[in-house]
Amino acid sequence: MKFAVTTLLLTLLQLPFPSQALTFGLDTQARAENVGVRKGQIKNFVTFGDSYTDVVLVSNGGTAWPVYAAGYADVDLFPFARSGATCSNNITFRPFPPLFESQLPLYFSEVQNGTLRLDPSETIYSLWIGTNDVGSNALLTGSDNASLVDVIKCMMNWVKVLYKSGARNFIFMNMVPLDRLPLYSADSYPNKFWTAARNTTEWSVFMKEMVLTGNELARVMLTALPSELPHSHIALFDSHSLFNDIVDRPALYLNGTAPLNTTGAVLSCVYQVNEPTSDPGACTLVNGSDRDSYAWFDELHPSEQADRVVAHEIAKTINGEESQWVTWLS
Repeated sequence: MKFAVTTLLLTLLQLPFPSQALTFGLDTQARAENVGVRKGQIKNFVTFGDSYTDVVLVSNGGTAWPVYAAGYADVDLFPFARSGATCSNNITFRPFPPLFESQLPLYFSEVQNGTLRLDPSETIYSLWIGTNDVGSNALLTGSDNASLVDVIKCMMNWVKVLYKSGARNFIFMNMVPLDRLPLYSADSYPNKFWTAARNTTEWSVFMKEMVLTGNELARVMLTALPSELPHSHIALFDSHSLFNDIVDRPALYLNGTAPLNTTGAVLSCVYQVNEPTSDPGACTLVNGSDRDSYAWFDELHPSEQADRVVAHEIAKTINGEESQWVTWLS
C-alpha cells in the first residue's frame, strides 16, 4: 500500500494541469464573484502541518487550534499534521513525519481504501508548516544543499498535488514572526529546544530575514497558482501579521488574569549551556487562567489563547466570512 500511495503522489505531480478551457469563457467579473468559498459551503476541514497544528501531540498545553476552529465553524475535522514535521525530509531532514513522505501518503491511502469519502466542493484543506524547515537543526544551522526556495516550492506542491487529486479549496498559513519567539529572540537562553552555545542576536536577525523572505516568496508563488489551477479557491492566511499584532497589541487578544506577557512563556525551562536536554532544567509553569495572559506556551509554540485567536479567524474563513488576516487569491 505504501508503494502504491507513493506512486500515486509521483503520478499526481507529473499530470498536466487541466486546460484553461475549463473556465468555459467566464469573464473577469464572473470569476471575481467566485473568489473564496460560499457561506455554508464547507463541511469538512483537513489539516496538514507540524506541531503548530498537531491535535495528538498538542503543543500549547491544552486544546489544538484545529479542534477549536472545527467547533467554531461547525465542520468535521480530519487532522493529518504531525509534530516535528518539515515539508519534505528530502529537503530538510528531521526524524519526524514530514508532509510529503508521511502526511500526504497517509491521506491518500485513506482516500484509496475508502476510510475518507469527502466531497471536494464541501472540503477545505489547510497547511501551516515552515517553523521546523527554517529552524535549528535545519536551514538556520545548515541543512546540506537545501535552500529556502526549495522549501517554499515544496509548500506550493502541496496545493498542486491535492488539486490534481480533486481538491479545490485551500488555506495556506504563512510563518509566524519566529524572531519574536523566546527560542529565536535576541534575549534567548539555553532551553529544551537548543542548549549549545550560540550568538542569539545573529540567530534572531537571520531568522527574521528567512521568515520575511520565505513568506514573500510564498505570497508571490501562491498568487501565480490560480491561473494554473482553474476553479481553485486559495486563501492566504497571514499568520505573520496576526502574531505581530498579538505581540504588539496583546490587550486585544490575551485575556488571562496575570499581567500580559509576550516575551516569556507559560512553560519556561532554562538550561545551562550544553546541558543534556534529557535533564529537566529549571522550569516554571504558569497555571489556571493566568496562562491566557501569554502569547507563547513554551520557547517555540504559541499559547492556547493565541491558538484560539487563530481558530476564530480560520473559522471565519471556512464559513466564507471576511477576516482581516485572510486574502482570497481565487
